[in-house]
Amino acid sequence: MSMIDFELYKLFYTVAKYGSLSKAAEELFISQPAASQSIKRLEELLDTPLFNRMHHGMELSAQGGKIIFDDVEQAIKLLYGVEQKLAALKQNATGTIRIGASETIFQYILSEKIVKYNKLFSQVKIELISDVSPKIFALMKKNECDIGFVNLPIADDEDIVIDKSIVFLNDIFIGGERFSELKGKELSVRDLQKYPLLLMEEHTVSRESVNNYGVSHGVNFKPAVEVNSWGFMKKLVIDGMGIGCIPREYALNRLKEGSLFELNVIPSLPVRSVGMALPKNVNMTFALQSFINLFL
Repeated sequence: MSMIDFELYKLFYTVAKYGSLSKAAEELFISQPAASQSIKRLEELLDTPLFNRMHHGMELSAQGGKIIFDDVEQAIKLLYGVEQKLAALKQNATGTIRIGASETIFQYILSEKIVKYNKLFSQVKIELISDVSPKIFALMKKNECDIGFVNLPIADDEDIVIDKSIVFLNDIFIGGERFSELKGKELSVRDLQKYPLLLMEEHTVSRESVNNYGVSHGVNFKPAVEVNSWGFMKKLVIDGMGIGCIPREYALNRLKEGSLFELNVIPSLPVRSVGMALPKNVNMTFALQSFINLFL
């Protein structure tokens, strides 16, 4: 049965239910002339009159409408039942979603979304896979991870789609009490070389970004300390080890309480982002789509 055929039978059923062409048209949000033409079309397709036109309304004809009404009613109810089952499924997503990201992205970006999702769809099991982006991509290719979140930019992969940037990261230089004389002072990129720098370890997106920033202004940063976590960097800066470089979004609490402050470095670092990665031709379950919807 084509879609247009279903609409004709739905109209037939509604007219029969109300015994009125105008009431049926009102319920289905179509004009009465259009409803009348559609009933005539169905009668032509079936080559039999379906209704007797009465002064007070429409009644099923003995030779047509009454014969098919029970079967049409059963079919309509079955189709409505399908819609209701799908609607119920959407309100009660089940199964498992496997989310891949770095520990940092889980902590600072995804944690609130994951908690919110769990409250909405408590029956869905959530598996968290903490690893670097290349390994997350490899797992997605083997169908062992459903969705990944990665620092951008990242090298293209023909089997992975980077869907969108879900959050922007604004890298800043930070200091603690030891360097309080720098509060509010305008600094150039070259000025930063006068102080011990704490940077993330090599071969990370954040380190590459700050290195490129320095080189673009004629400076080759040589950190006094390399760290492998933002939490450790914040602690070392608070303890006076040096000047750090961190996304502002990862240091908001410390900046608000005053244990860290943002240096006024001109020009500012370029904005980075975190993207959502999906395997190509992914089988989008309702549970996964519902998680993605939290970022739209």
